[in-house]
Amino acid sequence: MTNPARFSYAVLAATLILVGLLQLGAPLLALLFSYFVLTKLGRFIHNKWLALAVFILVVAAISYTAGHFIRAAIAALPKIADNSIPAATAWAQARDLRLPFTDFEGLKATAMNAVKDEAHYLGNVANFARNASTTFIFLVIGVVAAVSLFFNSQLDLFRESHRLRNNLYSVSCDEITARFSEFYRSFATVIGAQMTISCINTILTAIFVFTVKLPYAPVVIGLTFLCGLLPIVGNVISNTVIVFIGFLVSPKVAIGALIFLVVVHKFEYFLNSQIVGARIRNPIWLTLFGLIVGEKLMGVPGMILSPVILNYLRVEMSKIEVAPSVAARSEHIVVDPTGPSR
Repeated sequence: MTNPARFSYAVLAATLILVGLLQLGAPLLALLFSYFVLTKLGRFIHNKWLALAVFILVVAAISYTAGHFIRAAIAALPKIADNSIPAATAWAQARDLRLPFTDFEGLKATAMNAVKDEAHYLGNVANFARNASTTFIFLVIGVVAAVSLFFNSQLDLFRESHRLRNNLYSVSCDEITARFSEFYRSFATVIGAQMTISCINTILTAIFVFTVKLPYAPVVIGLTFLCGLLPIVGNVISNTVIVFIGFLVSPKVAIGALIFLVVVHKFEYFLNSQIVGARIRNPIWLTLFGLIVGEKLMGVPGMILSPVILNYLRVEMSKIEVAPSVAARSEHIVVDPTGPSR
């Protein structure tokens, strides 16, 4: 490996570390998502300025929808917790069902506090947008940076003016561009797979919600799509909310929702193996570990970015050849379930 290549890896690692330390996960996601949408539009619209105009319309529509969803969620989530949890616990007590908890009032208080905290978090996001706060400005910077990359992704803008064609700066820029390009491809791979699964899950959930006339349908559908972007844990969160909302109608609807979600999950296992498994080849335990670390470092943006980083590490490390002696030793490692590896 050349020195410029090593330097490029160090630059990318330092960038990700700074993103975590400075809590810049949201603007990084804004940049990546915006560039992802722009490149998809660019495939169908060959004029970049026309693609940018369409992108602005898309951003405006998403912003309006997000604002509407945030307001609806802030109003609905505390009501859902206040009404559905007592109905669910009373139904379980009437049938002498042993639940994993016994302090029903304590469960209600805990769940309501969690929902209120989430509503408070969503409210902060809305306030950031309304008051043009630092977070909102950073998001705008991320979008503008994505637009700039869409029009010109070169790092060395005046390479032709250098006296030496293969100078250290130009070669290092090429290596850094290659590293960040591979990181973006990992993002596109992971997010593309997750969005495909999330869209399918959202459509099936919307059909069920409108069929049984479940309350708070916009909140349920929006929450299902957003949670679907989080691997593994996202569906658990949205499904829990759906089942509890089902108790607002009747226990039969709640049980029906649970059965429906189990069936959908069985179908999603097949889709995951076909769509996600073919693209993201990391074990589940590693993905869960990444989600925990990402949440601790950057919250929800960290949970979205963690599978991207894991996939990027796998792809880049797969390209690096090791010494024959090291490879030979790794091939002879046998895992013994009754003792240590040898």
